[in-house]
Amino acid sequence: MNRTFRRLLILLVFLCMMGFLLVACNDDGDEEGAETEDTTENTDDGEEGKEEEAESGPQEGGTLTGAMYSAPAGMFNPIFYEEAYEANILSFTHDSLVSQNESLEFIPSLAKEWETNEDQTSLTLKLEEGVKWHDGEEFTAEDVVFTYKSMSDPDYVSAGGIRTAYVLPLLGYTAYSSGEADTFEGVVAEDDYTVTFHFEEPNINPLYYASFPIIPEHIFKDIPVAEMPEAAESRDAGAIIGTGAFKFTEMVEREQYILERHEDYWQGTPYLESIVWKVVAQSVMTGLLESGEVDFIADPNGIPPADFETVQGFGNIEIIEQPDFGYQLLGFKHNHRTGEDVESGALEPDNWVPNEKLADPKVRQAISYAVNRQGLVEGLLYGRGQPINSPIATQFWAYDDAAATNYTYDPDKAGSMLDELGYVDADGDGFREDPDGNEWVLNMDYPTGNELREKSAPLIEQQLEEAGINVNLRQPKEMTAYVEELTNDNTDWDLYLLGWSLGSADPDPSGLWATKAAYNYSRWNNPESEELMQKALKAPEAFEQDYRAEVYSEWQTVFSEDLPALLLYAQNSLWAYNKRLQGVEPLPYTMYQDAHLWWVNDAN
Repeated sequence: MNRTFRRLLILLVFLCMMGFLLVACNDDGDEEGAETEDTTENTDDGEEGKEEEAESGPQEGGTLTGAMYSAPAGMFNPIFYEEAYEANILSFTHDSLVSQNESLEFIPSLAKEWETNEDQTSLTLKLEEGVKWHDGEEFTAEDVVFTYKSMSDPDYVSAGGIRTAYVLPLLGYTAYSSGEADTFEGVVAEDDYTVTFHFEEPNINPLYYASFPIIPEHIFKDIPVAEMPEAAESRDAGAIIGTGAFKFTEMVEREQYILERHEDYWQGTPYLESIVWKVVAQSVMTGLLESGEVDFIADPNGIPPADFETVQGFGNIEIIEQPDFGYQLLGFKHNHRTGEDVESGALEPDNWVPNEKLADPKVRQAISYAVNRQGLVEGLLYGRGQPINSPIATQFWAYDDAAATNYTYDPDKAGSMLDELGYVDADGDGFREDPDGNEWVLNMDYPTGNELREKSAPLIEQQLEEAGINVNLRQPKEMTAYVEELTNDNTDWDLYLLGWSLGSADPDPSGLWATKAAYNYSRWNNPESEELMQKALKAPEAFEQDYRAEVYSEWQTVFSEDLPALLLYAQNSLWAYNKRLQGVEPLPYTMYQDAHLWWVNDAN
């Protein structure tokens, strides 16, 4: 599509959109727990101004400033990054073979078309030709092979890699990742622009596994996988190379991150000249948005719910409100890793040490009844969210609220359950001892950066202590240090607060809750859960969505009874942007859609 035609098309779409409110879309298959909400927009501009703006059409140039309240940890290699703050950069710098639309269906991106073989064990994709990396080198099928081969490397996990969910089903993964095989069979380049994914067994959702961002072979081929995380090519502005619409060119670490447009972007040169990310305190974000010093606030948590009505009154700001693709949780540490396993980077469930303070699932259930989740939603979210009972996004067809236990706030029930289990206040100090009469203190940790989480921590502490549970609420840690300790399983952790932004490709929860999943910070080891998650992906039965929904209903029951975590709430996404920004077409899970088509109406 040439640039002139594309501009005309954008103009027509823009004219059509001016008379309508954006609507948050859910998957057509949603039945349980899904909500559809109107996007909130301020419409106090005059019609005359809108007509002038529409007539002008997309303009070249200009800079946007985005804000996030916590600094990226500094890992900008897609196969190694961990945090949403790093994803804010990578969303603009790296592309995947396929993307998704508003109905969560897979659509072409770097791959323009594809087909599967008859028994669903192979997926062959035809790639776009002429795609350029940021340094001018050409993107080919070898880059795809290299990306997946790197994530299957024997040193990948020990180097800190956590994206094994994308490679586990691939043909020969086990042999290659263990070092038993020298060649990788899972992804093969047929020619420069054709790549085939081979699976060990028939795969019900092959495009999901092909949806990971691609890294450049010519940049990393001489860097051992074990050394990739510390390489400049994974960390330094100017050395990060992707195929995305913007290049990561400069940074003042923990303060500012600058992206400049990729002139040779394969979908057309972006209209914007640059995007600047600033790290600012959440408490001042709203003021900066009003003054125009910040143009947009989106992932990971958007504008604070307490500021919604204030921002809604700003004449220069649009708000997008829709159900979040994620949740906040109170995690229970079931087990801890050994020091040896932490040092070697191994995830060996047979070596895990049980956390006796939380070993009984009924204790975890009692704790859950002592937490006022609805109160958190009303008091902290100002009603802009909902308690949820399952770690599957409400937008997915697999979410089944009825299958999970609803831990409504019931401190009396929490107390009676603990009484029956022998956790009673034997010495009259107001706190319960364990059944052996020993002091029972639960350490609780949480990170800084997210005001809602910071405010939740002392409220949860107070609620648990009202039920006689002695909580040692420790000083919060900066997110990078917090995640490191959480990953390494400091052996005195019991309770932790965390939030997850979920993937939109499939409801499969194994990436977070499988026994050996790196993100399984609770170190949950439940054979029934493991069996059900595998069953839900097993062909041929799993080709039927109704079958998978039934299996996932069973799994949600197991999760909510064994409780690796208490799901606190899913807050509404509250994304806000300055009206000078045009061309925003949000998806259910992101505002960063087709950023090469974003433009500002005051560009010089």
